[in-house]
Amino acid sequence: MKIKEVIVVEGRDDTVAIQRAVEADTIETNGSAVNQACLERIRLAKERRGVIILTDPDYPGERIRKIVSEHVPGCKHAFLPKAEAISKNGDDLGVENASIDAVRLALSHLQEPYIEPLESVTWEDLHAAGLVGGPSAKLRRERLGVHLRIGYANGKQLLKRLHTFRISESEFKEALLKVYKEEQS
Repeated sequence: MKIKEVIVVEGRDDTVAIQRAVEADTIETNGSAVNQACLERIRLAKERRGVIILTDPDYPGERIRKIVSEHVPGCKHAFLPKAEAISKNGDDLGVENASIDAVRLALSHLQEPYIEPLESVTWEDLHAAGLVGGPSAKLRRERLGVHLRIGYANGKQLLKRLHTFRISESEFKEALLKVYKEEQS
């Protein structure tokens, strides 16, 4: 499987994991202190070939994703669920720990932001669904992020991602039903 876009990752181990799974070029940010030179390389890659951001499903990874997205608008996003990015002994979380199949699946379900977001799901919808402000809210958001392939986010960020990736109300409800069914089993 060959990927035409350049994939933005955090480090060398992530590049190795990507190249085991697909034929692709990467740009490594070397951690969450993304410098101006790196952002310029990403901007050039976006103009010439397109960019996919695939960072670790943790706070530093989300911070890198946000920095790159703000400085280089229009990048595509691939998300790995936490469960697919945990090392065998459970002490490390990152792209480098994902299986070949997990990386390929993440890269086959890209999310593309739109400049003008579709605002169909509201904060009230999130509250009514138990995705914010309740004892199970965090776990529900995590599961919803897996089903919609938009990654884990806190309540405010979840609403923003739903709008940015133009998740329709029907897609939201369908994924939410899956979350509720998982809770019951």
